[in-house]
Amino acid sequence: MSGSDPFCTSRRFGRGAALTLVFASVLVAGAATGSLPGDDTGDTADTARATAPVTPPEAVSRAAEEALADGTSPLEAAERAVSRSGDRWAAVYSPEEYEEFSDSLDGRYTGVGLEARRERDGRIEVTEVREGSPAARAGVRAGDRLRSVDGHVVDGRPVTDVVSLLRGDATGAEAGTTVRLGLERGTRAWTETLRRARLTADSVSVRSLADGVTVIRVDAFTKGVGDAVRGAVRAAPADAGIVLDLRGNSGGLVTEAVSTASAFLDGGLVATYDVGGEQRALHADPGGDTERPLVALVDGATMSAAELLTGALQDRGRAVVVGARTFGKGSVQMPSRLPGGPVAELTVGHYRTPSGRSVDGTGLTPDLEADVTADAGALDRAETVLSGLGDTTATGNGDRNGDSAEAAGDARNGDASAGASEGSGDAGTGGDAR
Repeated sequence: MSGSDPFCTSRRFGRGAALTLVFASVLVAGAATGSLPGDDTGDTADTARATAPVTPPEAVSRAAEEALADGTSPLEAAERAVSRSGDRWAAVYSPEEYEEFSDSLDGRYTGVGLEARRERDGRIEVTEVREGSPAARAGVRAGDRLRSVDGHVVDGRPVTDVVSLLRGDATGAEAGTTVRLGLERGTRAWTETLRRARLTADSVSVRSLADGVTVIRVDAFTKGVGDAVRGAVRAAPADAGIVLDLRGNSGGLVTEAVSTASAFLDGGLVATYDVGGEQRALHADPGGDTERPLVALVDGATMSAAELLTGALQDRGRAVVVGARTFGKGSVQMPSRLPGGPVAELTVGHYRTPSGRSVDGTGLTPDLEADVTADAGALDRAETVLSGLGDTTATGNGDRNGDSAEAAGDARNGDASAGASEGSGDAGTGGDAR
């Protein structure tokens, strides 16, 4: 039984839904802290994504217990109880699914080793092939066009849906299962059958642009991401800006999101959250870089812990947020072990940004609304913003007084098209939210 480890998950996997990452959990991640850091007491909802209700855990536990006594499935009984609750973020996992969930938080996943993005014309292009992966052994290269996965045409689909097909989320595919890819390279079109394998995700990638700007892309907040981002910030040129790319980031461990915030803040509040009516606070560590100009790129699939980080950087005046309104996943889940072995993950509260803004159901409005679907266009826009910041970037100690007028419109049409990796968490958060 878990007592004090809240989650903020996107959606469950298996039996037709995609595996996702959690808001935070010592139970899942095996962290040594025993609780969330800074464990101190201390908007009108979008009609399409209303605030998630709080679910009493007793009803779900009682349903599982009664089923166990009757000789029926406690997992199915718990799922029915969750369905009746109206909590769209709640989930019930079998012990095996929960183990897979735990692996995902350590950056381990089942897939073929591809990263992809959707181009402006809807084509899906392979952007990276992991060395030694099934895709690499089959001769797939960066720049190849991915036309289909197991017979499903992928042109025009959100790239996160394509990644879900590659991983086999809908069927709970395991290592060793096959997946058939339709590929194209120049005038050559062919089909390749690959066997999925257990792989380790690199959730952080770093590259430099021609003008010295450092781009730090975070696909998900898996274990070790905070340290990787802080290392990238330390290694970045002192006289150039940084782009923190959170497009398509479906969330992850809150400890890692707070650690990432600490790379850019000199201590102070990152977020507050409530559990059972008790408010708690999350704080950044002191000593972060508050001088380099910083732009955060977001889209409609930036969610959960990624929204927590974005909200902190925006409210604290540390970053200019560019892109489309974020998804709006700000509820907190608590995992608990049920009679018979399943684990229920139920909504127990919601978090707020440092200025007190609610994220759940509304998302975060960027300071500058922009089309960030295409990678090149998004980075061009970020560089333009950075060039105007220079040495006048806020120190990270200010307060947010309101959204930019340029970003007042509803930009909830970002759909995770910017690019995604099989190991980047939820493979369907740009679509429905179960």
